Amino acid sequence: MITSTLRRVLLVAKHASFQSRCCVASSRVQYSTVYDSNEKTFDKILIANRGEIACRVMKTCKKMGIKTVAVHSDVDASAVHVKMADEAVCVGPAPTNKSYLNMDAIMDAIRKTGSQAVHPGYGFLSENKEFAKRLAAEDVVFIGPDTHAIHAMGDKIESKLLAKAANVNVIPGFDGVVEATRVILCSGGGGKGMRIAWNDDETREGFRLSSQEAASSFGDDRLLIEKFVDNPRHIEIQVLADKHGNALWLNERECSIQRRNQKVVEEAPSTFLDPETRRAMGEQAVQLAKAVHYSSAGTVEFLVDSNKNFYFLEMNTRLQVEHPITECITGLDLVQQMIRVAKGFPLLHKQEDIPINGWAIESRVYAEDPYKSFGLPSIGRLSQYQEPINLPKVRVDSGIQEGSDISIYYDPMISKLVTYGATRAEALQRMEAALDNYVIRGVTHNIPLLREIITHPRFISGDITTNFLPEEYPEGFKGHQLTSEGRRELVSTAAALYVSAQLRSQRFLVECSNEMTLWPPWQVEVDGVTVEVSGEWNLASALLPVTINRTPRFKVRVLSQLVSTLSAHMPEKVPEDTSSILRSPMPGSVVAVSVKPGDVVAEGQEICVIEAMKMQNSLIAAKAAKVRPMDTPPPPPPPPLHQPTLQHITTPPLH
Repeated sequence: MITSTLRRVLLVAKHASFQSRCCVASSRVQYSTVYDSNEKTFDKILIANRGEIACRVMKTCKKMGIKTVAVHSDVDASAVHVKMADEAVCVGPAPTNKSYLNMDAIMDAIRKTGSQAVHPGYGFLSENKEFAKRLAAEDVVFIGPDTHAIHAMGDKIESKLLAKAANVNVIPGFDGVVEATRVILCSGGGGKGMRIAWNDDETREGFRLSSQEAASSFGDDRLLIEKFVDNPRHIEIQVLADKHGNALWLNERECSIQRRNQKVVEEAPSTFLDPETRRAMGEQAVQLAKAVHYSSAGTVEFLVDSNKNFYFLEMNTRLQVEHPITECITGLDLVQQMIRVAKGFPLLHKQEDIPINGWAIESRVYAEDPYKSFGLPSIGRLSQYQEPINLPKVRVDSGIQEGSDISIYYDPMISKLVTYGATRAEALQRMEAALDNYVIRGVTHNIPLLREIITHPRFISGDITTNFLPEEYPEGFKGHQLTSEGRRELVSTAAALYVSAQLRSQRFLVECSNEMTLWPPWQVEVDGVTVEVSGEWNLASALLPVTINRTPRFKVRVLSQLVSTLSAHMPEKVPEDTSSILRSPMPGSVVAVSVKPGDVVAEGQEICVIEAMKMQNSLIAAKAAKVRPMDTPPPPPPPPLHQPTLQHITTPPLH
């Protein structure tokens, strides 16, 4: 039976691991690629990027005996990628347009360090043809395709015309009245600027916001309209081409799990494609690469409908975020291949040499609150951070460490968590274990959402589309819901742990040991139901695996009695009345204000637009109201913990 003494026991289920580590791009990667020390490429490469991708490129450079140069903003002076590099140069203050997009400063860094080549990573200047031109003008090698290919594929309109000419299937573009359209930036990528419009008002709004994002992120505010394909899969083909006319397709990546047009979970290969469709998509991707004389690693993205009809979406002329899963199933180091190709070496492989060995899954771990729109950015300092690298067949690509700051200036990605297995089931099992053993404290993160996705029956069956999240969670992600059975199991575990701890303390002085010992199976009755509880107690670990009715169920973390006592005195937070306050759900900068003092606004009307982490979001009125005059603003209520208030907005709260 459960007694009042159990109230002193505080159990918290955690997804955690307690092995300390300096967290950089994983070196536990098995490549079939041979790093030939006699094959001379470059002496020094500058990586024009930051974070995990900069660390990832540096790993391969070190294997190839190439010195590396990091560039950084002033707030990134102590970043992991700076510590990993042989040299580092500050290129400006925190805002990206003054640092990582500052071509003048980066060109100066190249000259100062004598770098022979530049690897751009992804994002920032990776698909900027002007940057590639400036490098060529100074005889510095751009590790990527030439400017012609960057321009041709970077322009969404021209790329579709070229794809059509190369006999690649394309989505119908704007050629008259259609029921639904998609507004897309003509430059850039990463899901930015894509908006669906179902009516005239949404079309106007989509044009305005997408063009602003385009100008801010890529310096090109042109837009493309195309027919919206509802409920498709998003499947992409990795291509690799050299300067000698050789081109390969390295199989596909399934990227359908998305939120706000940005990928969350990817896998390779896809559960959906049969060999014939895979081959057809691969061959069309190679046709397009050859049509633009492509040379480097690149990705051709397709939308695939339920009948396996596929349509060209875009070509990314850079290394993709999700490239590790292709490396896992092919054994190729794509960064090494890019460096070799940039130096002028031919590809070492033929198409028949490219295997599909096993299955790989990638989860993008973000500093985001998954309970708000499937992930609104979170900022803060990582007070505790440990990656699950002790587990087999787990790869973690990151560029942070314990104590790192997640700021408003850059993408909120923490890491890319990759698991590999001989089968999909094995890879999924390892992903579940890896997520359960990942420790992140100090910022809100999306691991609960990632775990929910990869254990969802529909995902496990492979029945997914780009609408998976809104279809399965129409009211938004609410987290794992504890059932009555789950509550009984946790209460039973608390009882068993309490009694076990009491018995253990009686013999602790004479039997002190860190060895794992098995609890005796305890029979605990809760609400008339008997539950059998057993498990392992290990003084060296705060995580205790628990077996319920002879089936392994979960791990729990036991907090001290002091924590339990103090928690009883914690005040309950009273929800704040924000019905008359305009509050940003995230920190950011105001880029547009749509109202003025005295305006009467309707429910749902846009009040202002904020920009945070390279994305623009409209803040709308929660109800019909009148904008308060500037000279009589009410005193702002104190914000709750971790709830950023938009302090520098020039328009006062709604009245």
